[in-house]
Amino acid sequence: MLTTFASAGKFYRGNLHTHSNRSDGALEPQEVCRRYKDAGYDFLCISDHFLENFDFPLTDTRLFRDETFTTIIGAELHAPNTHLGELWHILAVGLPLNFAPTSAGESGPQLARRAAEAGAFVGIAHPQWYGLNTEDGLSIDAAHAVEIYNHTCELLSARPDGMVMLDHLLNAGRRLTGFAADDAHFKADDAFGGWVQVKAEALTPEALLAALKAGHYYASQGPEILSVRRDGDKLHVETTPARSISLAGRASASDVVHGEAITSATLDLSNFTGSWCRLVVTAGDGKRAWSQPEYL
Repeated sequence: MLTTFASAGKFYRGNLHTHSNRSDGALEPQEVCRRYKDAGYDFLCISDHFLENFDFPLTDTRLFRDETFTTIIGAELHAPNTHLGELWHILAVGLPLNFAPTSAGESGPQLARRAAEAGAFVGIAHPQWYGLNTEDGLSIDAAHAVEIYNHTCELLSARPDGMVMLDHLLNAGRRLTGFAADDAHFKADDAFGGWVQVKAEALTPEALLAALKAGHYYASQGPEILSVRRDGDKLHVETTPARSISLAGRASASDVVHGEAITSATLDLSNFTGSWCRLVVTAGDGKRAWSQPEYL
């Protein structure tokens, strides 16, 4: 979290996971981009399902970029099989347009590796929604991140969470980050519920992708993390109004400040020495923002 706020650049708001009618979404890619731009987003990745029945789409959104809004090429990749026998859902943000279709016999972990080797930011999508376990998560060894909140999964089945998966992988020694996303298909009111704030030096696909891979971002459903500063064993945090500002770490390690519409907190890092912790800001309406893990 500290490197995010100390890094150069400014924060840009974006969505990494959504769909158009190039796969199973309701809207044309241009209209999807227009809606996100009009909603105040700075960037978008349309991640259509990379499946044979959709002709392995890599939705080209380059024509919809301008000086205030950009796009990143990506897809939601699928291959056999999770421990429950379902196709994998692997988010790949930053793919080349000539990324080859999934080959016969290619597994989920192999496909994720190939995407990472092609330059993508690789995310384990909506793990709670389709019952991934820790062994599944560990098998995706090329992952950069876990999708910790999926807005459409909240609407579909009240299974939006990926934080348990992220924590299990952190406890196993994996250094991963966590992102929130919509996974919008525009067949319901499923957009603008979860996003990332990426701190990058420029509003370009290349700068945003580099910042994502470096972990220079935080995830949110609404609250903003305005400042994070360390002074010895103390962490000073400033946010938009919240009911709690907390740190969570390995096992039960935690520290928290509660209040009514608080906008700052000083938290104790000493409980997390030799391990990791992450910041969680909870607003009065229950919506949250999450920093990336800090390793102490």
